[in-house]
This record gives sequence, C-alpha cells and structure tokens, in this order.
Amino acid sequence: MKNTFSIGLYLLTTSLFAQEINPILNDTVKTLLPVIVTSKIQSPERMPEVKENVLFSGKKNEILKLSNINGNFVTNNAREVFSRVPGVNIWENEGSGIQINVGVRGLSPNRSWELNTRQNGYDISSDVFGYPEAYYNPPLEAVETVELIRGGASLQFGAQFGGMLNYVLKRETKKKFSFETQNSVGSYGLMSSYNAIGGTLKNFSYYVYNHSRSADGWRQNGEYTVRNTHAFLEYRFTTKTKISAEYTNMDYQMKQSGGLTDAQFEANPQQSFRNRNWFGTPWNVFSIQLDTKINDNLTSNTKLFGLVGERNSVGFTATPNVADEINPTTNNYANRRVDRDFYENFGIENRNVYKYKLGKTTHNLAFGARAYQAKTVRKQSGTGTTGSDFDLSVSPDYTRNIAFKTENIAFFAENQFRVTEKFSATPGVRFEHITSSGAGLFAVNNGSNVNFDGAPIVRNKALFGLGLEYKFVSTNIYANISQAYRPILFSDLTPPAVTDVIDPNLKDASGYNADLGYRGNINNYINFDIGLFYLQYNNRIGGVRQFTNNDPSQGTLLYRTNLGTTVNKGIESFVNINITRFLNVDEQVGNVDFFASLSFIDSRYTDFETFTTTGTPPNAVITSSNLNGKRVENAPRYIHNLGLSWGKNNISTTLQYRLTGKIFTDANNTSTPSANGVTGMLDKYNVFDFSSEYKFLGNYNIRTGINNVFDEAYATRRASGYPGPGILPGEGRTFYISVGAKF
Repeated sequence: MKNTFSIGLYLLTTSLFAQEINPILNDTVKTLLPVIVTSKIQSPERMPEVKENVLFSGKKNEILKLSNINGNFVTNNAREVFSRVPGVNIWENEGSGIQINVGVRGLSPNRSWELNTRQNGYDISSDVFGYPEAYYNPPLEAVETVELIRGGASLQFGAQFGGMLNYVLKRETKKKFSFETQNSVGSYGLMSSYNAIGGTLKNFSYYVYNHSRSADGWRQNGEYTVRNTHAFLEYRFTTKTKISAEYTNMDYQMKQSGGLTDAQFEANPQQSFRNRNWFGTPWNVFSIQLDTKINDNLTSNTKLFGLVGERNSVGFTATPNVADEINPTTNNYANRRVDRDFYENFGIENRNVYKYKLGKTTHNLAFGARAYQAKTVRKQSGTGTTGSDFDLSVSPDYTRNIAFKTENIAFFAENQFRVTEKFSATPGVRFEHITSSGAGLFAVNNGSNVNFDGAPIVRNKALFGLGLEYKFVSTNIYANISQAYRPILFSDLTPPAVTDVIDPNLKDASGYNADLGYRGNINNYINFDIGLFYLQYNNRIGGVRQFTNNDPSQGTLLYRTNLGTTVNKGIESFVNINITRFLNVDEQVGNVDFFASLSFIDSRYTDFETFTTTGTPPNAVITSSNLNGKRVENAPRYIHNLGLSWGKNNISTTLQYRLTGKIFTDANNTSTPSANGVTGMLDKYNVFDFSSEYKFLGNYNIRTGINNVFDEAYATRRASGYPGPGILPGEGRTFYISVGAKF
C-alpha cells in the first residue's frame, strides 16, 4: 500500500511541477488531474443515441453502474440498487434476493412481469407472452450495469407496458487473466461466496463465475440456499466480426414462511405459521451471439437464445388464520398442494443499425426481426405428502395438466432523422404475429375429467411510436409516445374454478406510454432528469359475477372478461448534486453527493364494472357498481428516495432513505383488513439503509452495511396465494460484512 501511494504521489507531484516549468505539458496535465482528484460518476448515467444496434434517441433511460453505487449486492437488495431511478416500486417477499420484483409507473412489481426482463440482451423470463414472470435474476455481484428503458422500449424490445430491464454481466477485456472473489457473512446465518475468473488472450475472451449463498432467514421458516454458475466465451475472427456463447445455471430451494394476518403481523412480523412450505426452481439460460461490422455504415447483431427451467412448490396453502395442525384422528398433517411448471423457449433475434446521409446530416436506421417459440407444461393442484420436507411427489396424479404453446414472429424498425444538428425525430413501428394455444386436463370434477381445449388465439398487431430530442450543450429535452400491449396470459385462460367461464371474445390489453422530460449534466456537479409520464392501460382482464344463463335461480358464475381502462400519470424526477465540487472543496474534504429520486403517481380506474352477490338462489341479489376514480391496486401515490454519499481516497459511504406511500391491495380500495390478511390497505413506510466500502493494498476491499437501520416494521404486499396468503413482511434490521479481492 505504501509503495502504491508513493508512486501515485510521485506522479502527481511530478506532473504538478511540470506545469510550472513546461507550458507545453500544461494541457495534458489538466486532462489527467480530474482522474486523480475527483470521484466516480454518480449513477444513473444515460444511454448514447446509438449503442449495440439499438436506438435510444428520445427515450427515457437509466444506466446503473454498480461499481459506482454503495449497496447490499450480497442479497440483491433492490431497494438500494434502484433508489436512484424514480418511480420504481419494489415487492419484498423475503430477504433472499433470489427473485427481484420491480415495477414502474404504478404497474405491478410481481416478478417484474410488466417489464421485458433480459440478461445481456436476451430473455430470461418464463414465457415472454404467455407467462412473463422472472423466476431468475443474476446475482448483483456478477452485474456490471443495470439498464432500464421506460415505456417507449416496446417498439424495439417487445410488448410490455413497463419497458425493458436488462442486466449486463461483468467481463474482463484488458488482462489475460483476472481473478475476483467476494466473501460475505451477515445476520441470521448469511453466508455468501462469489468467485470469478476472466481474461482476454489474443482473439479469445472468457469469463466464468460461481456464486453460492445461504441463510436461515430473518423470519421463522425462511431458510434458503442458492447457487449460480455462468460461463462466457468469445472469439474475434477480425476486428469487425466476433462470436460469443454463454450459459447460466441456477438452482435454489427456499422455505416459504407464508403470510400473516394483520393481528399476527402487529404482534411479531418475524413469526411464521408454516413450516412445510417450499419453493425451488432449476433454471438454465443460454445464448450464442454474432456481431459484425459489415461496412463503415452497417453493423449487425444476431442472438440465438433459449431457456429450460422449472417452477416447483409444495405447501399448505390455506390462509394464515387457518392453522396447519396435526389431525388427531389420523395423527398426521393435512396433505400439501404441489404445483409444477416446466418451461422451454427458444428464439432468434437480429438487430441492425444503418448510418446514412441526407444532405449534410447523418441519420440512423435501426431494424430487425425476431422469431420465438415457448412451451409451458403446467401441472397444478397435486395432492402431496403430509410430510415437512421438499417432497414433490403426488398421489394419484395432478388434477390440472395443461401444455401451452406460444409462437411469435416480429419485425421492427426505427429511424432517427436529424432535422438539425440539435434536433432529431425518431418514428418507429413494430409488427407482432403471435399464436397461443393450449390443451390438456383442466380439472377433475366429481370423478370426471374436465378437459381444456383452448382454440389457438392468433393476433397480428402493429405498434407505432415517435421519439423527439433537442440537444443543448450538456442537457437535452426528450419526448416519446409509443403504443404498447399485453397478450392474454395463460393464467387468464385457466381460472381457478371449474365453474368459471372465459369470454370467447377475450382481448389482449392495449394502450400507450408517453414521456416528456429534461435531463443532463450541469458544470460536472449536477446530474438530473425531470419528466412527466402518461400511461393508458386498456382492456384490463378480470372477473365479474353473473347469473348462470341469466337465471337467478341457478346461482352465479365468475365471468372472466375485459373489464375496463386504467390511467397512470405522474412526475418522475432525479437530481444528484456534488456538494463539495460545487463549493470547490472536494480536494480537501472529498466528494459529498446528495441525491433525490422523487416520484408522484396517480393510478386510477376510469371505467371498471364490478358485481357483488348477496343472498342465495332463488333470492340472490346482484348489485353492480363502477370503480371509476378508484386507485389501482398496489400503486403508491409517491415513492421517494433520498441519499447522501461521501468518498475520499479509498473510502466511500452512503446513507439512503426510502419513503413509500400507502397502497390498496384490491380494486375495490378496501381499507379495513380482512380477517385472513388477504385484503386491506397497507400503510406507508420509511426505511434507512447504510453501506460503505474500504479499498486497500490496491486489490482488496471490505464492504459492510446495515439494512433497515431503525428496524422499521413494514410490508410491501399482500398475497392471495403463493407465497402467502396474507401479509408478507419486509425484513427488519440486518447487517452484512464482505471481504473481497481482484487481481
């Protein structure tokens, strides 16, 4: 350490002395000095106009460079990672961090399914169109950057209303061989180890990591183990053409603590009344990519990608006010329910950027195509064992066994027209052809099989959009409007009860996103992005009560159909101020950064008809009402993050504060909690997080932090089924310490 410091001091003083004696070197020295005396650029950063065959001009986007952020990457703490991105809502099911649940602009955070979730640019969710839940996320210790492209991304990336979320993994491009290790311990038996090797040798590049983590969990019955392995290999034929392949495997199993009633939560949020509930999912994703620069004006990228995975759960799934007790007659627990999904999907995606001139200005055309196929086999409601271990055996067989299939072909194009050197307009179009089908056993009713023969649903959908951007010296104004849609999901086609009826004319959800904002940097000490958004979500799918055959004497059924429209609108703002650089005391004091990520969200139903039933046939009475003006469930009115960071030499620290408004957990905006904890309002909450890092001897680091510093009792969601039902508490106070090195 002393040698390193001495060399650095010598080079600095020599350079400073050279300024005095040799004016010729003056410019060079001034260029080098900021590298020595200033801090890292504070996230988020912004995408350039064109990157990796994608146009970003006129689109709201954020890049989170994790090496510039202090946070708990050991357990994938999304609250800290996304604190600098305004409007990100987070569901915290448990503290493992295995599943990252995020949503934007009032959309559901459930396994990030309103986002097109990717890793290194390819899909990692179960089925992008039929079941877009992300059961896998990479360990954040392996992630270089997190990219979030809001609403307008649908034209280049797909259907989701929320946009695109992409995890970019680490690579080693400078050294022939590098080794990185990060080893952590923490509260409640937390143990984690991340180890990676990588390098570039002549025309080859490689990167391999293994990650394992386990803990007992903050709540009772919350233990888990997870393992991730990733391998990457790249070969460069020429300076213009390269091919790469990568493979990721994840295996985990975790115990599910289950949900709580409100009374149980208030008494002790750490307690659990379920000790026989388990969840696990082996996951395998892979890709092969070819990048080539055809000429000075045309570049191309082609990805072949795929996924083979499972979702497995077993447990006693009654509401938390129903005890899981031994039956004195049988001297056994009740049989558990077993659900299993099997996923296989494969796709190929081509992206190109062509640069051309019209007059004196250069324009960019991005275009490409995509072919995709997915198969999901869903086996549900199996009668499991009466035991307590992770046993997926059933007897006699599953009462639901359906195979779903999705086929997709898409074409897209966007063109950035540079109207002037400062002003550009980017119109775009995407065409989607999607076919969804399913067949198999829907249920067993009174000993008879009820089959599911879903006729293929074929849709041809064209989406249009327009992005505008006007540049100043270091800031710009951006605007974007883009159509979006959500295909009918498999869960919409398979209601929980045999008596439910599906609308034969069920439609995909559709709508659009609009953005208007101002962003940039001012004098190298202010980084900001302030914008307005408007999101319209048409044809939301849900259920309404109706009389069977319109006859009150025959009882009622749940009719699953398109129910109405929601509108989400609001303000998203971010500002980071380097206080010491502004005061010109950063060399003496270090770098003190203050950031504020503020969002105000108004998410409401505009027309949503509901029905309630009282009495019994033939005297049943159905009362209709409309949810016009009611708030959308799970959408807080505000999400605010404030943070203060200090860094000097090899030490950096960050204190963050998060304030999230209250939410309603059902469309009826029920305030009073139900006895089983499934419905009712959840109160606002505020949480402090602290993290720090010390680097020493050139290659080593110590990281430590405290999450939920003041041990706030809070909850981000209620669940009507898995992994509840009931209230799912957020974690109380926990800490971690991590020691690592990189050579």
